[in-house]
Amino acid sequence: MSIPAENRTVQTYAGVKPVDASRLFVASCLALLVTSLTFALRAKIEGVFHESFGLTREEIGWAFGPAFWGFAVATFLGGAIIDQVKTRNVLRIAFVCHLIGLVVLLFAKDKTLLFAANVFIGFANGSVEAACNPLVTTLYPHDKTKMLNRFHVWFPGGIVIGGVLSWLLISQLNLPWQALTAVLFLPLALYGWLFFGETIPETERVTSGVSYRDMFRHVGAPCTIIALVGFMIFATSLPIAIDFNAVSTWIVLGLVVAAIVVESLVVNKTSLLFPFMVFCMFLTASTELGTNQFTGALLEKTGIDPIIVLVAVTGVMALGRYFAGPLVHGLSAVGVLLASALISAVGLYLYSIANSPGSTLFAAIVFAVGVCYFWPTMLGFVSERTPQTGALGLSIMGGAGMVATSFVLPIMGHSIDTAGPQQTLRFMTVLPVILIAAFVLLAWYLRGRRAGNAH
Repeated sequence: MSIPAENRTVQTYAGVKPVDASRLFVASCLALLVTSLTFALRAKIEGVFHESFGLTREEIGWAFGPAFWGFAVATFLGGAIIDQVKTRNVLRIAFVCHLIGLVVLLFAKDKTLLFAANVFIGFANGSVEAACNPLVTTLYPHDKTKMLNRFHVWFPGGIVIGGVLSWLLISQLNLPWQALTAVLFLPLALYGWLFFGETIPETERVTSGVSYRDMFRHVGAPCTIIALVGFMIFATSLPIAIDFNAVSTWIVLGLVVAAIVVESLVVNKTSLLFPFMVFCMFLTASTELGTNQFTGALLEKTGIDPIIVLVAVTGVMALGRYFAGPLVHGLSAVGVLLASALISAVGLYLYSIANSPGSTLFAAIVFAVGVCYFWPTMLGFVSERTPQTGALGLSIMGGAGMVATSFVLPIMGHSIDTAGPQQTLRFMTVLPVILIAAFVLLAWYLRGRRAGNAH
């Protein structure tokens, strides 16, 4: 959680009271640590609820869904109202929902209580994302992508910590899974103490003078995007799957694309860059989070403890994000994203053919290098290239990523139950392959725009 010396303390833009950037950054990292520990916890208890409580993998995918679409609801709502209700109040909501969600989880023994616990946890995690991403970009306006990567170290870092704690408490000390849940109350109490009572600055959108109306307009197609995500949340909250073989499904998707184009270019008269990045976020998040949430089920026949794989993957991701600064400056954000898509596709394919502990661990490391930079670099790109979208833009990106994951989890669970883990991994490989084409197109578009500006 180290901070450049020149950024340790900044002034509020109103010039009234100094802001302790170091304390706020550490508190943000701890809040994200709690978020990531809930992911590690779900990866561990997935097997418990399947084996001890008799839930199918599809039912578990449904019960885990609120952790993602609840995240999306909170992120979208937080991004839209954060400047009205203030960042500190969004953080208070996060704290209370984390507390309630963890208490409910301690008593969960069926899919209903597991579902309810994940509603609160998902809403808390989304509130953390809605508040802390714009807070970090406000505190460090000249190092957005670097500091967002450093902030997001604590997502994979927390999963590493959670994996080690899981191995120690459950595998070695034979404690019940509730002991692992109880550990989360410690960083929860600490981030609450660090945030509360501290001066928190206004978001960058407010301080730069961009109006609330302009923030919505620069999102491009806010109404269509929010409606689409709302439909996805509704679909994933029901224990049914979308039929992608139906012609009607593809007709609806075509109408959504047409609506986005019309709302962006005709109504709001902005580019399609932000909606395009939302589409990419659907795929990057599903590739990373969907695979990691079903690590145990996907790798149960490879002869290696899934927790070892999870710790290896997230450990590589944490190191990569911490040292992301030189890489982003050397390759550019788009170059990093394209390389990530290529490597993650290779990693997923290697996962699908791995049949021994050694080959599985190697595939895990390749996959980790691939997905390492996806989430923070996507956010950094949007913050730098479309700054007028403000906190709403960052929130829509984070929410879209999470709701896409909740959408893909039941599909993955059904595929694992019916087709098996190897076929499911091959199916998931399609996502980064699409991203390769998307990021090549993005690089071409940006190069053309730079050439146009030069003239």
